[in-house]
Amino acid sequence: MTNTNNVNNTATNEVVNSPFLKAIIQQIRGQDVYGVYRSWSDELILKPYVVSKKKKREISVEGEVDPVTVGRIIAFYRAVAACIEQETGLLSQVVLDLNHEGFGWALVFSGRLLLSVKTIRDAHRFGFESLEKVAEEGEKFVQKGTDLAKRFPEVGKL
Repeated sequence: MTNTNNVNNTATNEVVNSPFLKAIIQQIRGQDVYGVYRSWSDELILKPYVVSKKKKREISVEGEVDPVTVGRIIAFYRAVAACIEQETGLLSQVVLDLNHEGFGWALVFSGRLLLSVKTIRDAHRFGFESLEKVAEEGEKFVQKGTDLAKRFPEVGKL
């Protein structure tokens, strides 16, 4: 019983301490026109981002990518854009282009400046080992994008 509480407290602390995880939650709740997530805890909203290696192997890559998975991917990259925008003041946008097989690109840009480019393979299996890995990966994108935006601000304003 104590172990479960510690796990829940750890997850809660990760959400409370990670600006990136907060940004994902903000993006998901911001797109929730029907109020479905209004009563959901932050941990419950983030739970689909955690996918073990075993679970990934069980997910079929045949057929179209589930719209919920596409929404999860776009919320992740919109959170990257929102964090970069907050750091730099440059309006940042996201383009997600996935084909029917789950391959494509996620682009975060500001003006004419590409802040983040990610090739996506097997979008059906999008997820991370833990919330810590979600935050870590997102913060890497944010840091690289912020560095580019600060290095080339004139291009980001075009």
